[in-house]
This record gives sequence, structure tokens and C-alpha cells, in this order.
Amino acid sequence: MNNFKNFLIFLFLSGLGLSVFSSVNAAPITAERLANAASEPHNWLTVHKDFDSSRFSNLGMINRSNVHRLVPKFTVATGGLDKKGLFGVGGNEGTPLVNDGMMYVQNPWNVVMKIDVSSGNKAKILWVFDPEVPTETGDLPVTRGVALAPGLVIVNTLDGRVIALDDESGDEVWSRQVADGEGESMTLAPIVVGENIITANSAGDWGTRGWIESLKVSDGSKNWRLFTIPAPGEPGSETWLDDHDAWKTGGGSNWQTGSVDLEQNVYIFGTGNPVPMYDPEARPGDNLFTNSVIAADLDTGEMKWYYQFTPGDYLDYDEIGVYLLYDTKVNGEDRKVVGHFGRNGFYYQMDRNNGSFITGAQYVNELNWTAGLDPKTGKPLGYDASAPLQEYVAGGAPRRGKEAILGCPHIQGGVNFFPTSYNPILGLAYGAGMEACTEVTTAEDAAEQAANAAPGSIYIGGGTETIGKVKGSLTAIDVNTGQVFAKYQNEVLNYAGVMSTPTLTCTSWADGEVACHDAKTLDKLWSFNIGMTLSAPPMTYAVGGKQYIAVQGGGSVIVSASGMNVPELEGMQPGSTLFVFGLN
Repeated sequence: MNNFKNFLIFLFLSGLGLSVFSSVNAAPITAERLANAASEPHNWLTVHKDFDSSRFSNLGMINRSNVHRLVPKFTVATGGLDKKGLFGVGGNEGTPLVNDGMMYVQNPWNVVMKIDVSSGNKAKILWVFDPEVPTETGDLPVTRGVALAPGLVIVNTLDGRVIALDDESGDEVWSRQVADGEGESMTLAPIVVGENIITANSAGDWGTRGWIESLKVSDGSKNWRLFTIPAPGEPGSETWLDDHDAWKTGGGSNWQTGSVDLEQNVYIFGTGNPVPMYDPEARPGDNLFTNSVIAADLDTGEMKWYYQFTPGDYLDYDEIGVYLLYDTKVNGEDRKVVGHFGRNGFYYQMDRNNGSFITGAQYVNELNWTAGLDPKTGKPLGYDASAPLQEYVAGGAPRRGKEAILGCPHIQGGVNFFPTSYNPILGLAYGAGMEACTEVTTAEDAAEQAANAAPGSIYIGGGTETIGKVKGSLTAIDVNTGQVFAKYQNEVLNYAGVMSTPTLTCTSWADGEVACHDAKTLDKLWSFNIGMTLSAPPMTYAVGGKQYIAVQGGGSVIVSASGMNVPELEGMQPGSTLFVFGLN
């Protein structure tokens, strides 16, 4: 790629003076530093802060007593508005990484830039790399971040490549086409664990077969691949009861970075909905391993355990969202826990040694698709293991030739892929999302769609309509009980996620408001509206003895173009800008 050309283009777009030399010597990235990222509160070395996905920083220079003094320190235009694909200009959904004052960001078209933010009040862009993703690429043009490796920056692209860049120069070191099937794409941030780079097929709704893959850091060659939809004869294939090979277009994809349990030597991640979403008659059965959390052996990719949240899902409640890893007492007993804000409206806690269910509690305001969870198994009440088609509440499942059904929460959640956070000091897990319901209808030609289904084309089997105004909420869960501890209601939805510090929980509301809330009460203590939609969560770092909060502005195409009732976004123009805040 012509990096010098990209450098000049970005210089023109941003109007900033650029330096090709760093003013700070950042410590080299090592596997040990990545594994112990939580011990470096001034840095943010992986997309979710650490392998536990806590998104918690122990920095306390900005706290509940002075957060009202936050002001903008500088901004950086991150570009991408000159390109427009099938779904528009796209949106920033990623988290900047910071290593000793060196920041790494990416725009919706996977353009990566390394920025020196060590001065605290301005930015120096050191290099820009454009992978030149074609605009005809089918999946949503969004970014969810990059990964750091020893001497390298690792990039996923919308057109299915994994690229390693030289950290100093931004030059390409190696590139590999990983997602090479019809309709496959990659939108999640990669994660580097030892010699593994882990990525995944993110394009489930295009009628593809889900997988995750591990690559070698040195050259991008494949270590292993784990398919999330079993082929005939493989474990789980007995849960696909159709007669037309629905597994080939079965979904189960992943577009959010998983967590790593080094003690168990597993990668823990979630899977998406079965395809088609709204026509369960096209793929009868529980449809393993969709709507599940899976622990895969880091060395071999072997599935160690799984837990399926919603068998035979028909409301698009995929569970690719973040899985929080923490040790705590649950009902007085020491447990190693996987905590998860389910898109289906429940907060789950599972034993991370074997995936067994511990607790589950409703966290959304409205939930009607089931009467609750079985207290022993966590399965939805109404689940019938012998039934080819589930109907958790009588009349509550979409069927061919029938009228629309009302599903709460909204098909987007609850908490969707939006990053969540865990505060180990307070024992609170935080999730931000949506409060709404959806009408779901199976398509009149659903049977014809099923007969002609092929990888590479969107295949949903029906349609939806949002009911009423979509609002938002921020929820804190007491992990000792698994129950809601506090909740903040907002008139505007959250499509971004959260991060936390000892006394604060900070988030991004869709109408452009960056806000920090009291970590215990969730009362809003500070906010600033950036003037463009937001679908990226904040992060925090420190340089020169001062703490900063950063967020990428430029909202998701889903929020603005999905027919959701969000009047606050009307007339807002596209943007793509990094904002950094500090104390005045």
C-alpha cells in the first residue's frame, strides 16, 4: 500500500502538523505485558483493557469529586467520510489503544493511524495505513479496533484480511486472506494471546457458517479453526433437524472480541443467531452452537465447554457480546465466574471451569418472550428439549402465515455487542443498552427463501418493526447476588458500551453525549455533547501524570438507518473524529 500517499491525504483532511518520529519511547509490547495489562492502569493495551474484558482502569485522578471539571483537550479527524458503501459511510465502534502515550485508532474503512498523544493537549499523527477496502464490500462498514503484538499492529479488514503492520513505520509486514468464503467478513477487533492472533467470521446474517480462527503472530499462517455450526455427524449436528442442509447457511458468527482465561488456557467468546433469524421453521431444532458462549482451547481450538442461552432462537437474540471474567463470592460461595449481559434481557453468571449455570436475572424493563429462567439450568421457562420448534410463551413465536408477534426486549437488545465492564472494587458489572420492543413477522415467501438459501446473501426470513420510542439505560449488577443493584434511565438509547474506574462509570449515548456516572448510584455527574452520533465506548489512559478520557465519534449505521424510532438523531450529519478530555 502507498503509505506516503495516505499520509498526505490524511494531512490534508485533518489540517494537523504530522511528525514521523515519536517524542516518547514507548515500552515494547510483549506477550507478558498483554497478559498482565490490568497491572498498567495508565495504558490500554487490548480492546477490552485486559484478557478478563473488565474495561476497568484503576486510575483515579479523574474521580467523582472532580469529573465536573472535564473539558475537551484536543480532537483528531479520523477520516473515512469520503467513502460510501452499501450501508453508507459507516461508524466508529472501536476503542483506541494506548501504550505509553502512543495511541492507535481505526476508522470505519479499517484505516489505521498511530498518534503521539504524550503532550496531553495536542496530537501528532506518526503514520497512517490504508488497507484500501473496496466500497462494494458487503458487511457494515464499521471498526471495532486493532490489536498490539510484539513489534506489530494487527488489523482485521471488512474484506476478510488480517494484516500485520510494523509498529514503528506502519508498513505492511504480512497479510493473509482469512475470511474467504462467499459473504464472509471480519468486523471484530483481533486479540493477541501468546503466539495466537484470534479472529472470526462476523457475517452471520449473510447466510454464512460461523467460525473463529487462530493465526501465528510471526507470519499469519493458520494454527486452527473452530466452526460454530457443526457439519453432519459432528457433535451438535443432531440439533439441526431440517432436510435441506441449513447448517451450511446456519449463522453462529461472531463480531465482538472474546475473553481469555489463561489458567484454563481457553478463549471464551459468544456466537450469533441461527439463520434465518425470523423463520425458525427453516431450521428446526436447538441449532447448536448458536446463541451460545463457548470456551475453546487456545492451543488446539477444541471446544472445552459451551452454554446455550436461547435454543432455537427466533428473536435475533444472539449472544456475541462481551463475557466478563471475575472471581467472587456468589451467594457466599467462592466462584470463578463468566458474567454476561444477555441480548435477551437477562444477566447470566456461569462457572468458567465448565460453563454450568449459576444465576440469571432480568435487567431490562420489559421482557415478554419467556416467563423467566429455570433456577437450576438457566434455560428459558417454556423450553421443551423434545420439540423441534420452541415457543417459550404461547403464541409468542413467529410462524409462517401468522400475524406479527411482539418481542421484548428489542431485537437489538438489551445489551447487544456493546462492551460491558466490571469494577472489582465494588463488585459491580455494568451494561448499557436499549429499552424497547419489536414486532416480528415471518416473510410470506419464507419457504421459498429457505429453498433458495445460499451463502453470501442476506437471509433473514422475515421482517421487524420497532414499537414506540427507543430509550436507553445503564445498569449495575451486584455480582454477589446476580441481581440489579442500580439503574439509570435515559431518553436516548445506548449503542456504544461502557468503561469504569474506582468511582466512575463512563459511557456514550447515541445522540453524541459522552457521560460519566457515579459508579455506585449511576447518577450522571458530567457530560459533553460532541455534536455527532456515538456508537463507540470511552476509554481512559494517563501520560505525564495526568489522566484522560478518549472516545471515537461517528455513529453506527444501524442506529441511523435501521428504522428505529430515535428522533434525537434526526438531521445529525456523519462524522469521524477522536475526542480527548482532561481536567481543566
